[in-house]
Amino acid sequence: MEDYENIDAVMRKQLITLINGGNAHATLDDALHNLPAKLRGVKPDGLPYSIWQLLDHIRIAQWDILKFSTNPDHKSPKWPDEYWPKNSAPEDEQEWDDCLADIASDRAKVIALLEDPETNLYEPFPNENGINLLREALLIADHTSYHIGQIIILRRLLHDWHGH
Repeated sequence: MEDYENIDAVMRKQLITLINGGNAHATLDDALHNLPAKLRGVKPDGLPYSIWQLLDHIRIAQWDILKFSTNPDHKSPKWPDEYWPKNSAPEDEQEWDDCLADIASDRAKVIALLEDPETNLYEPFPNENGINLLREALLIADHTSYHIGQIIILRRLLHDWHGH
């Protein structure tokens, strides 16, 4: 059996890789690559959401998990109403771009937490029944990859997926 120099460092590296995407899953950039703006707000027949709604939901959930993980006084949005955008399409290109920028910025903040060896991955948050940063980092990766898969399915249903 190999002697790992630092199990904690290995765990942090693997979490960062998982959050950045790839491996066995498409990244968000892959899922959105060359997406025509006219398809952002389209809801295929029988589905309750558009690509825009999935993207903004990813943003809201990641932001909430980050704030929950760093601020014991944070109050999460009301589930499910405040976790999903009301409009099926962004108001304009700026709203789309801002959403993407917020996702990237908050992901970078989560990664900075994980890169900081002083941040304890395993210590439960105060008054949270064993919830810790490790769980929340895994939740971000899992939640995001789930919805990235849905974005790809929507693109397939909209005849706009070319197997990147």
